[in-house]
Amino acid sequence: MHFTSYLQDGQLTVALTGEIDHHRARDYMTRIGEKIDGYVPGVCILDFQEVSFMDSSGIAIVINALRRMEQLGGRLRLQGLKEQPRKVLRAAGIEKIVEIREVIR
Repeated sequence: MHFTSYLQDGQLTVALTGEIDHHRARDYMTRIGEKIDGYVPGVCILDFQEVSFMDSSGIAIVINALRRMEQLGGRLRLQGLKEQPRKVLRAAGIEKIVEIREVIR
């Protein structure tokens, strides 16, 4: 599992990569949680631009990050969703509880 993260102006951006399935989801949740707890950002952005596939385990990653951010009084935002991950998240109704943005380049 590989991802990059950076903090800028109180926003933590975590760029996920590859395929997200149940094998990788637990590691992602742990490492993203460590970043959130370590930086205590006002906003956490999960960037899915480099995610090629995601099963329902990806929903758990989003919910886990959302709960952590809510505990801190912060917000979670998703961006860069390709069609397949977007369908998985939309089927779960994630857009009703988490902001989803397109990446502007």
